Amino acid sequence: MAKRLVPLLNRVLVEKITPPSKTTAGILLPEKTSKLNSGKVVAVGPGYHSKEGKLVPVSLKEGETVLLPEYGGTEVKLGEKTYHLYRDDDILGTLHD
Repeated sequence: MAKRLVPLLNRVLVEKITPPSKTTAGILLPEKTSKLNSGKVVAVGPGYHSKEGKLVPVSLKEGETVLLPEYGGTEVKLGEKTYHLYRDDDILGTLHD
């Protein structure tokens, strides 16, 4: 049975992107050169309510590639995959091609 996690409030579920460890030609890459802490947004919560009672939506959308902080987030295992849960304001930015 497959499980689906729907984040609450302003939480964002991210699957970290693992950089390739070798090139297509088979050359091994050093760990430091390929280390970019990024991930793909899998799910987002609805947002949180401000002091005035207005819903403040999450600024990210599913499918976006984001830059993650070096530390933080909560590791979550669903089946064979590992995800990380962050607050919306902990995400450093979005990455575009």
